[in-house]
Amino acid sequence: MKYGILGDIHGNLSALQSVMECLRRDGVDRILSVGDVVGYGAAPTECIKILRDAEVSVVLGNHDAAAIDRLDMLYFNAYAKQAVLWTQTRLSRADREWLGRLPYARHLEHCSVAHGTLFRPELFDYIQTPEDADPSLDVMPLPICFVGHSHVPVTLLRLRDDPTRTAYTVESEVDLADVERALVNVGSVGQPRDEDPRTAYATYDAEVGRVAIHRIPYDIEREAHRIRAAGLPPMLADRLFLGV
Repeated sequence: MKYGILGDIHGNLSALQSVMECLRRDGVDRILSVGDVVGYGAAPTECIKILRDAEVSVVLGNHDAAAIDRLDMLYFNAYAKQAVLWTQTRLSRADREWLGRLPYARHLEHCSVAHGTLFRPELFDYIQTPEDADPSLDVMPLPICFVGHSHVPVTLLRLRDDPTRTAYTVESEVDLADVERALVNVGSVGQPRDEDPRTAYATYDAEVGRVAIHRIPYDIEREAHRIRAAGLPPMLADRLFLGV
């Protein structure tokens, strides 16, 4: 089984279209999403349609939850809040119902998926250090779990010869042969924040036991124009060129 895993899309239609085309060429058997389909970007309904049409297995992100009034925006910054409020005016009833049915986590045949953490995923906490990863690694029912939320690709793992120590790697390919458990942040499709503006997504070959993070260019100018034309904060367009 070969999986394609989408990081935070955030309403970025051009980036999502580019990634979906790559996944079709890669011949993946199933596509997963770590959530935050909407927020920040100007094409929330279009991105939802693509995922629905492709039968992508999606979990709920914090921006998705805020867009359907399931999460208070108290801790959202001003730009994020403005984007969510704009998104709420664009979602159809069907879009809201679809988002409302998304679970906080999924456990599939070979892997799990959550937005921020697998441990209490409804809190939408960030994993930014090995210590942050430990509670999720402790409760993983399967050897690998995919997350997003921070928009920065990194793999936190425990090796079979030292299963009590949590290490990390930022390598784009990870061989899981000697790995006891791996928590993989797949980065972001629609808003990378590691100073690389290229869209990010992952593939996981369960038979071979290998995860790869892929970076590809997309039409940033087109998506920035879409954001500005929608009347969203210009900063949300400008940051796409910088990958921040």
